[in-house]
Amino acid sequence: MIKPIFLIFDFLGGGELFVIVLAVMLLFGGKGMPNLMRNLGKGIRQFKDATNGIQQDIQQNMNSIKEDIKKQTNVIEETTKHTD
Repeated sequence: MIKPIFLIFDFLGGGELFVIVLAVMLLFGGKGMPNLMRNLGKGIRQFKDATNGIQQDIQQNMNSIKEDIKKQTNVIEETTKHTD
């Protein structure tokens, strides 16, 4: 599966990337770049952690729903056995 971030780089050539890097350098300067990249990395990490947490919550809820359905199915099967 292709990561969405890489889709951006499919449309950008070397010249476009050079212009983007030059613009960032002019805006933030050479000394500000490490701090900018560090903060960007932290932001991406927090976003990934949040999405992983949401995925885990959804998975746990789905498992809980599956267990409830199995219990109810077993109850229904038991009641139909006793009435036969």
